[in-house]
Amino acid sequence: MHGGWGPLLLLLLLAVCLGAHGRNQEERLLADLMHSYDPHLRPAEHDSDVVNVSLKLTLTNLISLNEREEALTTNVWIEMQWCDYRLRWDPQDYEGLWVLRVPSTMVWRPDIVLENKSQTYSTNEINLQLSQEDGQSIEWIFIDPEAFTENGEWAIRHRPAKMLLDVAAPAEEAGHQKVVFYLLIQRKPLFYVINIIAPCVLISSVAILIYFLPAKAGGQKCTVAINVLLAQTVFLFLVAKKVPETSQAVPLISKYLTFLLVVTILIVVNAVVVLNVSLRSPHTHSVARGVRKVFLRLLPQLLRMHIRPLAPADVQDAQPRLQNGSSSGWLITTGEEAALCLPRSELLFRQRQHNGLVRAALEKLEKGPQPGQSQEFCGSLKQAAPAIQACVEACNLIARARHQQSHFDSENEEWFLVGRVLDRVCFLAMLSLFVCGTMGIFLMAHYNRVPALPFPGDPRPYLPSPD
Repeated sequence: MHGGWGPLLLLLLLAVCLGAHGRNQEERLLADLMHSYDPHLRPAEHDSDVVNVSLKLTLTNLISLNEREEALTTNVWIEMQWCDYRLRWDPQDYEGLWVLRVPSTMVWRPDIVLENKSQTYSTNEINLQLSQEDGQSIEWIFIDPEAFTENGEWAIRHRPAKMLLDVAAPAEEAGHQKVVFYLLIQRKPLFYVINIIAPCVLISSVAILIYFLPAKAGGQKCTVAINVLLAQTVFLFLVAKKVPETSQAVPLISKYLTFLLVVTILIVVNAVVVLNVSLRSPHTHSVARGVRKVFLRLLPQLLRMHIRPLAPADVQDAQPRLQNGSSSGWLITTGEEAALCLPRSELLFRQRQHNGLVRAALEKLEKGPQPGQSQEFCGSLKQAAPAIQACVEACNLIARARHQQSHFDSENEEWFLVGRVLDRVCFLAMLSLFVCGTMGIFLMAHYNRVPALPFPGDPRPYLPSPD
């Protein structure tokens, strides 16, 4: 047992001695380096010397973009490299110790703070520059694929970095030189397409479908269009809560919602105008020849609408008249009009009496004139003439009443047909406006992309080489 434990105890003792000896070397080196070291002094051997500081930005997470506040939240690591002549040593003096890790508060650090998108400093004290790897400047924001977390709303298209000098600013002032890190991001549109754009398009399509209601159903049309207008207003308020309150630019989605509101308002106006035209009557309006020619003959042919053929205008304006040798057509005396308003029994009695006189005169005409009866025949015709006159005048009165009713119904139907044609014209106009406007705004969104290169006119991609 004692022979087995001896070598083991010897090894443990040797390891402890070597560890203590290593820690002592680090402590001795740290004590030597920090002796008379002032972390508040710039590491420059001469006052005119400039400290070169290399910068490298590593992006680990693109958290969010608050569009209303115009604030981008990210997680980044800033790597800064510089040479401090006061922290030099010879590894041979410390048994080959090459690396020493110390707290950052013990050494001098560049007074550089990341503000928004750039880091600035005075060129008289510090010279900012981009880090280099393999002889190539890192002119981009570095992304560690193992540590980076993809954002669900935004996609990074370009991430260049540039060293800029402001010649207008004095060299001794901060801001003369700066390193700018750019992030060109593009929204992933699937969320807005599913939750805002698609519902708005479908709701607006319902407003277009109201033209399939009858032309006289203006109240129902207005009701549907106003409901669609309210729904679009709700979507517009939801979008307005997320976009920034600025007048420099208007988001495309706000433009599209405003366009849909305008189309819906125009549909309401069209419905009111069509209803006004459809309900007109001959008592208040008359169909002009130009209106009849355009809306009842020309446009139905162009729109392929099935409308029954109407009589020519001169035929419609003509008024049929029933006349005999002594009648003047529409002229009926007041007494004859009053005779037509007599009680039914008196009218039947007069009709039988007139029929008897007329029948007797017709029988004598069929038999032909007989000798000695010509005077009697003339007397019968004379007695029957008032009855024939009354029959003709009654027929004229009935014809005029029927014609007036037919003319009234015909003009009512003409106004209704004008309303139908106007409704069809408005439907085609609004459908064309809706489709063209939607496609135009969608094409604007399609071509509103991040450019292929981060800076126009600069052919460099600001990305690591493929190899």
